[in-house]
Amino acid sequence: MTPTLHQRLKALRLSGLSRSLSVRLQEAAAGRLSHLEFLELILQDEEIVRQNRQRERRINAAGFRETRRLDGFDWSFNPKINRKLIYELATGRYLDDARDVLFVGPPGVGKSHLAQALGQEAILQGRTVRYRSIFDLVGDLKEAESVEINPKTLNAYLKPDLLIIDDMGIKQLPKRSGEYLFEIVMRRYEVRSTLMTSNRPIQEWGKLIGDVPAAGAILDRFLHHATVIEMPGRSYRLKDRARA
Repeated sequence: MTPTLHQRLKALRLSGLSRSLSVRLQEAAAGRLSHLEFLELILQDEEIVRQNRQRERRINAAGFRETRRLDGFDWSFNPKINRKLIYELATGRYLDDARDVLFVGPPGVGKSHLAQALGQEAILQGRTVRYRSIFDLVGDLKEAESVEINPKTLNAYLKPDLLIIDDMGIKQLPKRSGEYLFEIVMRRYEVRSTLMTSNRPIQEWGKLIGDVPAAGAILDRFLHHATVIEMPGRSYRLKDRARA
């Protein structure tokens, strides 16, 4: 490949094609590729690089706390977790139907792991994802409303194909949290999917939010089309202490 051609590919931002062109030219020169096969392959090389780059951008934009995948989950530790249902969710059909998902169980059973793993699967399928703890969500909206609520802040929670709200029930939420959460749930209802994790039963959400009517309104919409997954069992983080 000549320096001039390299510069032109760079100017056109065809980095994938630029990386593989020398190899493809060698294959073509050896007579292993027709003109049409050569063209298809160099365009495929560019497409793959762009897809990988877009995937990385979406992973970074999602804001995951950790990199988690389904194949890294220890299903044997708490065998009562419905593995079949989790893998069914990983297909992404619930996203097509704008259905919601709720993981409920004590701390340490893997709710956050599975939530982030499903988020990763959604991104691999070309979806957009946003991951936030309930405390970060409330903090963002509270700060945005201190003067006048910023549409950009609100849209960051409304636009993603999948919104993951983690850590519900760790402690009581600040004042007006129910209003903020209701705004998000209401506006995403039957439009885009929301996945939440909760350490406490839904019957206690009114106390956690400090607003029983708001909690009722949130659950009324959120649970309407939701898949609820009970996750009983021991804390994976405490497994080594239990052996000691």
